[in-house]
Amino acid sequence: MSILDIHDVTVAYHHKPVLWDIDLTLHEPALVGVIGPNGAGKSTLVKAILGLVPLASGAVTIFGQPVKQVQGRIGYFPQRTSVDWDFPVSVLDVVLMGTYGKLGWCRRPGHKERDWARQCLKRVGLTELAGQQIGQLSGGQQQRTFLARALAQNADIYFMDEPMAGVDAATERVIFSVLQQLRDDGKTVIVVHHDLRTVPEYFDRVVLLNTRLVAAGQTETVFTPENLRKTYGGRSPILEAAGEAIQAKQKTA
Repeated sequence: MSILDIHDVTVAYHHKPVLWDIDLTLHEPALVGVIGPNGAGKSTLVKAILGLVPLASGAVTIFGQPVKQVQGRIGYFPQRTSVDWDFPVSVLDVVLMGTYGKLGWCRRPGHKERDWARQCLKRVGLTELAGQQIGQLSGGQQQRTFLARALAQNADIYFMDEPMAGVDAATERVIFSVLQQLRDDGKTVIVVHHDLRTVPEYFDRVVLLNTRLVAAGQTETVFTPENLRKTYGGRSPILEAAGEAIQAKQKTA
């Protein structure tokens, strides 16, 4: 049974295809980077998998089941721009939201859920900020808060939409360390990512996307200058950064 199976998926906005005939299957737990230029459909792919945008055609299954039947096994980390950071809620309350899916509609978080939420905050280094209002946090702290919320979901597969966007180097290291731990615990983590220089270091597998699927597979075989030219259309600064990352990875291999 596959972990994730995407078959012939097309998504269109106002009759214009944003994703076209996507086929992708994951069989083993991995840390997967979804890579491509702006407007390539990376975030749309995640939303299509989760059922947050309608499919023009195709089908998605997770663990062999329709997504609605396995929602309790799925964790989601949205883009920062989709969050209302002025909403009057504390850091701990945000993380507790990650427990709601397993509680059901009629139950409220209790001591067990609060203890678990604090453990998740500890993993991302925010224990002391549990009582802070989320709008008072720095951008990196906000990203860590939503990572803790995703951890609180205690999922088997995670979808993370640019969790390292706009954070400092220290926060990026914390986030990457947590993602590695999830992978090492047998979880599958699918990450929309934009920094090509860190791709060889961060990901076991990559999905190269530009409306269509360009290539997908093990990072060392798929993340190549040729495939990147197909994905990015030969934009030299981007390819130079990727080339440097590939060379650095080869030297340490």
